[in-house]
Amino acid sequence: MVDKTILAIDCGTQSLRAIIFSQKGELLERVQIEYEPYFSKHPGWAEQDPELYWNSLAQACQKLKSLNRERFSKISGIGITSQRDSMINVDETGKPLRPAIIWLDQRKAKPFFAVKGLLNLGLKMVNLEKLIVGIQAEGKCNWIRQNQPEIWEKTHKYLQISGFLNFRLTGNFVDSVASQIGHVPFSYKKQTWAKRYELPAILFPIEKEKLPQIAIPGEIMGTITSRAAEATGLEKGIPVIACGSDKGCETLGAGVIKQNMANLSFGTIATVQTTSDKYFEAIRLLPAYPAPVPGLYNSEVEIFRGFWMITWFKKEFAQKEVEQAKKAGIPAEEILNQFLAQTEPGSMGLIVQPYWSPGLDQPKAKGAMIGFGDVHKKSHIYRAVIEGLGFALCEGMKKIEQKTKIKIEKAAVSGGASQSDEICKITADIFDIPMVKGRTHETSGLGAAIIVAKGIGMYSSIDEAIDNMIKIKRVFEPDQNNVEIYKELYSKVYSKIYKALEPLYSQIQQITGYPKY
Repeated sequence: MVDKTILAIDCGTQSLRAIIFSQKGELLERVQIEYEPYFSKHPGWAEQDPELYWNSLAQACQKLKSLNRERFSKISGIGITSQRDSMINVDETGKPLRPAIIWLDQRKAKPFFAVKGLLNLGLKMVNLEKLIVGIQAEGKCNWIRQNQPEIWEKTHKYLQISGFLNFRLTGNFVDSVASQIGHVPFSYKKQTWAKRYELPAILFPIEKEKLPQIAIPGEIMGTITSRAAEATGLEKGIPVIACGSDKGCETLGAGVIKQNMANLSFGTIATVQTTSDKYFEAIRLLPAYPAPVPGLYNSEVEIFRGFWMITWFKKEFAQKEVEQAKKAGIPAEEILNQFLAQTEPGSMGLIVQPYWSPGLDQPKAKGAMIGFGDVHKKSHIYRAVIEGLGFALCEGMKKIEQKTKIKIEKAAVSGGASQSDEICKITADIFDIPMVKGRTHETSGLGAAIIVAKGIGMYSSIDEAIDNMIKIKRVFEPDQNNVEIYKELYSKVYSKIYKALEPLYSQIQQITGYPKY
């Protein structure tokens, strides 16, 4: 007889996964629906049809049902985790009014708010005025109000993807506190909607009635409706539990609940993230986000294009390997792993700084590859990309340690690229700390399942759920022979690249007009 099971929906940038977990955290069934990350009508835009996410969810659930009806019939709770800062305008019926603007979008709103008086003088003195104006310009709600006022007028709710999918499942405009991450009027320190006079509400002035109700992670937000049951094959009345963002759930699913451990997310956005009971900003004005564990915070540093760069590499450089993998019936990454095994640490002097999209503290950054010679082959470029991502994540870890004064002693690895043992080994060598990998790389889904398990009463606490549901598969210890090479490359080369090239990045932008910041 099959015990009760949990359904986790992980809606990412490039695919949606529907995963059935056991009470012990075992991955029992998994369906992945892949799709194009976005479409772009204009340079720098990134949009997606919201119905794609809902249709993918319904399709994935129906396929899960066909794979194992008994396990599917035992689903006792559902949790949704999704990509962050990807927003959808809907009317009263939950129908989208325009395409979703996802986190990769680079359009900017026109400045409309200026700080005046002594506050403005203070901001100028600490070089924050331009940064705050820049954050305001990133708000896609501001762009819609300025450029599509008729859409904003019709908007009943302005939702994260998780909020949109939660509505489609339950009929309620409710979303998790831990999912409100992005350019919205949310007070991260207080973990609630900002009040009218607080800075987030001033920068992103969304009417209160257009915001969803928010629930504490672990709370029941509603149950599966008859309409949702018909579309998905799920049983009517199953509770839908408030979870959190993909990165937050990933950190929880990796078992990172203390400050001396970090989670490295090898996903489309690469992040280094910790969990703390105190609010602090690893990078100025980049908030600590609400963790899926109520009352805790996830501080992080992001590399925006992250391990999307593997997709970029495959498309631009590895078409031959992709075709070989198709014929062999294996993922292309398995062939690319051979590139890593065949090359030496340091990629024969080729160094990559993976800023294919600029960050908050490096707004003028572009990607850079330096050190080319005639000895370099495709395999060196791939290794240099992976090492560059490792250097960037290591830089983020150092920023967090500087703020907390707490040494990070080990890290968990999660996300799609963590399936590669070679990538995990390289990262352990760059960080010079052990890398812990769980028994499943679907850690976002597992994190959501942990919250659901607590929410429906399978376990009395999050700690109990973690103890029962997270199991370690492998630990990667750093190779000291490689550690010394990476330490020197990081301190003497990588850490100095941005400062050396920043003036040139500005010149490139002025001459070519791209990007339009």
